[in-house]
Order: sequence, then structure tokens, then C-alpha cells
Amino acid sequence: MAVMTIHVKEATSATSIQEIEGLLLKMDEIERALVDVEEGGIKITYDENQVDEDQIIKRIQLQGFHIE
Repeated sequence: MAVMTIHVKEATSATSIQEIEGLLLKMDEIERALVDVEEGGIKITYDENQVDEDQIIKRIQLQGFHIE
């Protein structure tokens, strides 16, 4: 398993955080997604043999979220 941290501009409200976590946890390749509300950072644990960072970022962006 690999770990990456990204910052999502919209990860500041409870609703958007739940939406982002839900989106990520629907992906079989992602084991865990934890959002730091104060920083807007998301720590993602994923199977690097099945998905890479660019694919994860693209899925988030396709849902209308902005990566900082």
C-alpha cells in the first residue's frame, strides 16, 4: 500500500468532506481516506499496483473538486 496527501480547495465543510471521502472510498483500490479539516488535506492509502496518483486526482477533479 502507498500513501499520498493532496489538498482539495473545497475540503472545508462537512458536506464536501463527506462527498470527497465517499467518492474515494467507492474506489476498490483505495483502502483509507482521511481529511484534515483545518488544512484541507486528504491522506489517501491506496494499492499502487491497481491505481496511481494521477488517476486518483483525475477522479476527484472529474467530480468538480480542485486540487491545490
